[in-house]
Amino acid sequence: MNDRKIYRWSGACGVAAMLVFFIEFPFYIVREGFPGVTGSSKLTEFTARYATNIMTCVFLDLIILTLIMIFAAGLRHLIRQADPQQEWLGTLFFGVTAIYAALTFVADSLQGSTAIDALTPPADATIIRAMLESTFLMYGSVALFLMAVMMAVAGYAGTASHALPAWSAWVSYICALACLAFVPSMFVGRPDIMHFYNPAGWGPEAIASGFPLAVWMITVGILMIRKGRPLPHP
Repeated sequence: MNDRKIYRWSGACGVAAMLVFFIEFPFYIVREGFPGVTGSSKLTEFTARYATNIMTCVFLDLIILTLIMIFAAGLRHLIRQADPQQEWLGTLFFGVTAIYAALTFVADSLQGSTAIDALTPPADATIIRAMLESTFLMYGSVALFLMAVMMAVAGYAGTASHALPAWSAWVSYICALACLAFVPSMFVGRPDIMHFYNPAGWGPEAIASGFPLAVWMITVGILMIRKGRPLPHP
């Protein structure tokens, strides 16, 4: 596979990952009546009622994260080919992306396990609560910090190597700052998914953890697709 095909396919995977994310996002919205982590019996009933929904999100995440890793490998290759001296930045970007993907796989496994426990009588609400609470920072502040580092490094490496236009770095930095703004939510009060800014709030868990990354990946993905266009025949 030549360089242009690598750029084209990895850029398309980046865009496709975010399209799957927009398919997945409504599944979270339709989960109504969350009783909170302290409502033991109600939490078990809620998890059992939305077990298929939860497993669907876990399955879609497998697709999204696989596409993101292909995208990251392609972007690292683009940076290295554009300027070998910036290869270490490309490697750093790929390493942080791999950690982010691994962290999300663990969180998805825990979330899926809550559904398995809820559907296996007698369900244990204590275990469901423990696994659910274990995912809050993985999906929230920790993931947001990793995403911010990922986008900032990629933004700087893309312009330092001249692999991407200078304006794309500003998109990267703005999206990274948007993620960083929600990292301190881990210190704000008790977890409550019905409120905006707290360790499990819908601000860090839904908005910040998805949309800045989507804006950045779609932007860079399109630029990579354009770089992968076949050269015109003389």
